Order: sequence, then structure tokens, then C-alpha cells
Amino acid sequence: MQRYFLSMILVFCLVGAMAQTSAPVFSFIDYQRSFPVFNDVLKRKEDTLMKQFEERKLKWPAKYVYIRSFKYDSQLEVWVKQDKKDPYKLFKTYKVCALAGTLGPKRMAGDYQVPEGFYYVNEFNPKSTYHLSLGLNYPNTSDRMLSDSLQPGGDIYIHGSCVTTGCIPITDLQIEELYILAAHAKDEGQDFIPVHIFPISFKNQRSVDFLAKYEKDFPEYKNLADRLKQVYYYFEKHRELPVILTNEKGEYVLGEEVKMGVDEEKIERKQVKRKEATPAPFDETELVNSVNKLPVFPGGSEAFQKFLDDLSKDLAAMLPEDQKKTFITVEYIVSKNGKIILPKVLKGASNEMNNLIIERFEAMPAWVPAIRLEKNVPIRLKQTIYVENGQ
Repeated sequence: MQRYFLSMILVFCLVGAMAQTSAPVFSFIDYQRSFPVFNDVLKRKEDTLMKQFEERKLKWPAKYVYIRSFKYDSQLEVWVKQDKKDPYKLFKTYKVCALAGTLGPKRMAGDYQVPEGFYYVNEFNPKSTYHLSLGLNYPNTSDRMLSDSLQPGGDIYIHGSCVTTGCIPITDLQIEELYILAAHAKDEGQDFIPVHIFPISFKNQRSVDFLAKYEKDFPEYKNLADRLKQVYYYFEKHRELPVILTNEKGEYVLGEEVKMGVDEEKIERKQVKRKEATPAPFDETELVNSVNKLPVFPGGSEAFQKFLDDLSKDLAAMLPEDQKKTFITVEYIVSKNGKIILPKVLKGASNEMNNLIIERFEAMPAWVPAIRLEKNVPIRLKQTIYVENGQ
């Protein structure tokens, strides 16, 4: 009898172990499917999304999603990629169909302001009053330090239904797409889907002008706007997100600065000194009109073309929405030491583009200088840069 009971216990243990190992894995997508609204949306929209990805030569589903929104421009961009090391690629831009408040961060409950700063999706709500919604982790670390300590506000969502009192509303069809993309990324293991909210699209000159006027009326806002702009251009250059931290004042700080242990005020002073520094005088009478051998960019003409192509891509992001292309003419001098001096944009660029071009040309490595009668000589050159949106 004792052997019989021992045998039965062994059988039950084996059955239990088999049941455990064969139990289906309940994924995040499976959980979302348990809600009728999302299940219906997935059946209707997933095939269409897959085709859109295929048309854009993107792999379905995206393992990483990045969302950024521009308040004044009423836009919400969706960027995707497959691997952490990959650069993000733009999938789609949605129109934000309603807006509450003005430029500037949210600082208290009931101010009707859309937050500005760096957040992530912390809630998926398939039973939202506004069709579907993605919640944001407002107030974040910075907001908790700078906003009203008792009533900072909350419940900030990206949602459908096209109404708002401080959220980011898009149409029902758009939130369906975004919700599916975010749910798949969550299912693939992206626990923190970043959502960056900017005051303006910094590539739109009309928006830049509006921000400049706003900062004159509210100078205390400039520090935050500059930080947001810094992150915007980091992403524009690298198509990757920087590490963003919060200092003891509640201000956003890029991780690279913190890792280097560089004090922000010192950085600002260095920048001021660099702007105020007087360039070494150059005697333009030394310039020649003809040479025996033209100057050469390090690596040759192919390397120079790559430099121009890379610059062109970055400039394309700064074109106004209603402008598809432009030709920019740049004049510069290659000194007898091979250094690029006095670069100047002659035509075709906005102030924002002009600053980037000057910065890139001044940062060029030394060329092999021009030669005339077996001597190194300075020469003035002109270069046309073709810039096309969507290249």
C-alpha cells in the first residue's frame, strides 16, 4: 500500500510538471487582445500597418518606438527601429488636432498646459473614454522639483477623439495605429517608450521666430527651451537619443556633460568666449587667383563629397515645411597651412542653416594646401550644396 501511494504521488508530480512546462506564454499583445476595442482595432488595422512598413522598407513589427511632439506646430512624429544600435527612421507624422494652453511647461493642475520635456509611456488604456490612450509619466523628476508641490497635475495622455484639456489628442484612426505600434514594441521588450514634447519644430523658421518673440516676453523660459533644442539637434544629427538626466535644480542635463563632470556654467562661459574671440587677422592680398595645384580635402574628392552629403542631410531637416529643396552657396578660404578660414554663406540658407554650415566648415580637418610656383598659397573657393527634403 505504501508503494502504491508513493507511485500515485510521483504520477501527480509528473503531471503537474508537464502542465507547467506546456502552459502557454501570455504576452502583452495577448493581454491587450482580451479587451474588445483593441482586439477589433488589431483585426482591422494590423495588415494595413504591415503594408505601410513594407512600403517604407521597414521590418515589422518595430522593436523600438520613439515619439516626439511639437506643440506650436501641432505635429506628432513616430520613429521606429529594430535594434538598439540602429538609427531611428521616421515612420509617420500625425497632425495634433487640438491644443490647450501655450508654449511653456506644465507647472500645476488645472493650468491646461501640455507638458514640455522628456517622458515615456507608462500606461496602455484600451478602455479609454477617448477611444484608446497612452499615458505619460508626468510629473517626471524635473516636474516634481519645479512644479507646484501640492498640485502638479497629472493624467497626461496621447489619445483619440480630438479633444483636450492638456493632453495630446489625435484622431481615432491615428491613435489606433500608434497604439498598435506601441503595444508591439512593449511586447518585444521595450518597457520605456520615450515621448519627447518640444515647444516647436526647430527646423521650421516661422516657429523659430515665434519662439524668439515668446522668449522676449518670458525670458525665464529660455533655459528650458535651450535644453529642449539641444536634445532636438542631437537627435537630428545622430538619429539616436542622448542620455538625459536631471540636476539638483530640476534642470535637464545631457548625460555626456554629466559623465565628463563638466560644470554647465563653465560650458556656457567657454561658448561665450568662443563667440567673442577675435579671429586672427588675414591679409587677403595674399590670395591668388591661379595655382599650379588646387588644395585637396583629406581623403580626396570622394571624402569631400561624403562631407557635403552628410551636411546636406542635416540641412534638409531644417528646411521649412513648404520648401522641398534649395541650393546653398558657401565661400571659404583654404590658407597656406591648409586651414579653413572665414567661411561665409552667400545665399540659399536660413540663419539656422547658416550656423550649422559655418560650424561644420570651421571644424574641417586641415587640407593639403594649394601650390603656386612650388610654394603653399592661400586660395578662396566657392562650393554649392544641394539640399533636398526627404533625400
